[in-house]
Amino acid sequence: MNYDSSILALFSNIGSSGSGSDSSLLETLYGSGSTGVQGASGQSPVAALLSAQKNEATVIKTVEQQADVKTAMAAFTKAVGSATNLTQALNDPAVLNVLLTANGMADQIGNTALATKVLMSNLSDPSSLANVLTDTRWQMLAQTYNFSTNGLAVLKNPSTIAAITQGYAQINWEKQQDAATPGISDALTFIQQAGSITSVDQVLGNSTVRTVVTTALGVPEQIAFQSINAQEQAVGTRLDVKDFKDPSFVQSFAERFLVMNNLNSNSSSGSASIDTLAAELQSPT
Repeated sequence: MNYDSSILALFSNIGSSGSGSDSSLLETLYGSGSTGVQGASGQSPVAALLSAQKNEATVIKTVEQQADVKTAMAAFTKAVGSATNLTQALNDPAVLNVLLTANGMADQIGNTALATKVLMSNLSDPSSLANVLTDTRWQMLAQTYNFSTNGLAVLKNPSTIAAITQGYAQINWEKQQDAATPGISDALTFIQQAGSITSVDQVLGNSTVRTVVTTALGVPEQIAFQSINAQEQAVGTRLDVKDFKDPSFVQSFAERFLVMNNLNSNSSSGSASIDTLAAELQSPT
């Protein structure tokens, strides 16, 4: 039996019948009961996500006070305060590393030249680097601070520093969640960003959103080696991005991603129980 296909079939109407029934189905497959597949936290992936969302604001405030976060932010603030121009600030690892991490781009740490050029791009120029890179996260980052207009002053603004501190603490907290329930950070980021997605190209251009979408839809990783048209078709025929405007659909889709991500991780050991659950759900009551 093809377990990925059977689960996808069960979720074929996810998001269309309301979040209550979606959550019930997901909880049946990965609930907190004896049949649920639990992570290191002792919770099912869906339960872990719901718990993280419920406690997020309070816990992040606590993480902001952790020694490693306070040290990084103190170095950031000091470097920004002593910088005399934007280029100097962005070339300082104490600034750029925190800035990238706080905005979900820690994987780009080390690409100082690229980051500096992108962030100083003229966003009103369609051909500027920020507007043409396939990784759309760069454009989002450049738009957030608009350095080409605001210059260094925006980094010295207390409200900006507070937002970066919160973002940096959030990423650190999400890493901690991932250690117990792999995929939580991607799910949380997806929930935050999905509403701004308006095209399949944006899905493919954002590495986190791409991971969530392709995993949830069961699109093989090998699709990345196909042409852009083939990738667009693989996603576009399975998903209407307009649905991302619906928060309940986004929530259900994020939960679906976590279920599929956990299923993929446990496919060899959990295939029998998934088969049984799928059969039970498909049988008449």
